[in-house]
Amino acid sequence: MGQVSIRNVALHFTSRRVGTVTALQNLSLEIPDKQFAVIVGPSGCGKSSLLHLVAGLTEVSAGGCYVDDDFITEPGADRGMVFQNYSLFPWLTVKKNVEFGLSIQNMSADQRTQRAQHYIHAVGLNGFEDAYSSQLSGGMQQRAAIARALANDPQVLLMDEPFGALDSQTRTIMQELLLRIWEREQKTVLFVTHDIDEALFLGDVVYVMSGRPGTIVDSVEVTLERPRHYEMVTSPEFIELKRRIMVNLHREVEQAMMQNQAL
Repeated sequence: MGQVSIRNVALHFTSRRVGTVTALQNLSLEIPDKQFAVIVGPSGCGKSSLLHLVAGLTEVSAGGCYVDDDFITEPGADRGMVFQNYSLFPWLTVKKNVEFGLSIQNMSADQRTQRAQHYIHAVGLNGFEDAYSSQLSGGMQQRAAIARALANDPQVLLMDEPFGALDSQTRTIMQELLLRIWEREQKTVLFVTHDIDEALFLGDVVYVMSGRPGTIVDSVEVTLERPRHYEMVTSPEFIELKRRIMVNLHREVEQAMMQNQAL
């Protein structure tokens, strides 16, 4: 199972310039097992911070994050993280990057090779097993990062704007690839993006966050049929969902800008 529960979470940190800053406040989410949940919100609202809390990379100031009612206190094998900057180890090949987490689990060499090859194939990197990250395009590096996260068989996949640095065409290809993998693997996904079209194309539900301190101001159920295809972006249903999200985001961005000017 991979149900994620975020219960009344707050996150405070200290800045030399402004003192104590509240990044998140009274934020609650319930993400069912196998759901593809997407978060959008103004810049600086705490979207990435929220993922870090669920990943166990940052400690909550109040409340708690849970996977299947297990309180999260540190990183764990039940959660896999994919960052925007690919985060591959440059001194390791694609195969060795994908195997990295498996080697920590003391899995045999044969098992590691079999598991790594399965996911290298799943993300379309056959023939690049022995390549280093410097020899790969941005899209190929992100494919390797996704394969590495999936190879550890996490219950929950956390994705922090993983396609944000890619060109438009590559981004579309990666979105379609991710959906195919998710439909096959059936992981719970918590995905952060600034792109509303991407959010609606991928997600079962899109959560809209407020400006800082971040909390949830809207939950938009995406009723578009699966499998998804990009012709949907011109449908009346897609356009209405996008309009609703844009109205909320515009309001929150305006409020965030006014708040930043006041600091």
